[in-house]
Amino acid sequence: MTFNLFEETEYGQTWQEQLCVGAVVLRRFALADDATILAALDNIAAEARFRHMATPGGFRMSVAMTNCGSYGWVTDATGYRYDAMDPESGSPWPAMPDVFRRLATEAAASAGFDQFAPDACLINRYIPGARLSLHQDKNERDFSQPIVSVSLGLPAVFLFGGLRREEKPVRIQLTHGDVVVWGGPARHRYHGILPLKEGHHPLTGEHRINLTFRKAA
Repeated sequence: MTFNLFEETEYGQTWQEQLCVGAVVLRRFALADDATILAALDNIAAEARFRHMATPGGFRMSVAMTNCGSYGWVTDATGYRYDAMDPESGSPWPAMPDVFRRLATEAAASAGFDQFAPDACLINRYIPGARLSLHQDKNERDFSQPIVSVSLGLPAVFLFGGLRREEKPVRIQLTHGDVVVWGGPARHRYHGILPLKEGHHPLTGEHRINLTFRKAA
C-alpha cells in the first residue's frame, strides 16, 4: 500500500492510498459535501424507503438498502439484478442528486478513471452488528467502468481481497468522508465489510451510510 499527499482543503489534508493497481482510497474526499449529501439522502429515503432485502437463498440481509439513479440494485427469490423500478412501489427510483453524481465522477477521475458515468447508486445503511460478506460486483454490463464507494458516519473495516474468494483480504479502516475507487485490473476483486462496531457520529447517529456508484447499463 502506498501513501501520497493528495490535496490541502479547508477541511484539512486529503490524500490517497493505493491498494493495488486500479484501486485507491481517497481519504476525506467527501467531507466538503457531507451535509449536502445527507440532506439529499433524506429526500431519497422519503421516496424510496430503506428496506432489508432477501437473497435468492432466502437470507435477510443485515444491511438496509435503497437506491437512486436510472437503475437500482435489488435481490429477491428471483436473483440479483438491476431494475429501473422500485419493486416495492412500482415507481422509478429517485433521480440521482447532482451532488452525488459530481462526487462520484470527481472521485473516479482522481483515481484515474476519467470517463465514469454512473447511472446507479446503491445506498447501504449499517447499524452496529451489520456486515457485508465478501462478494464481487458483477451484475453490471460494462466492466471497464469502476466502482466508487463513499463512506459516511460510523467507521468501518473494509475487506479488500483478490480475484478468488479464498485469497485473504486486507483490512482497511474507513472513516467519515473516505472514498474507495476500484476498477481496471482490480474491478472484480472480492470485498466486504466486517460487522459494524457500536458508536455515535454527530451527523448519522448510530449508522454508517455507504453510497456505491456503478455504471449498470
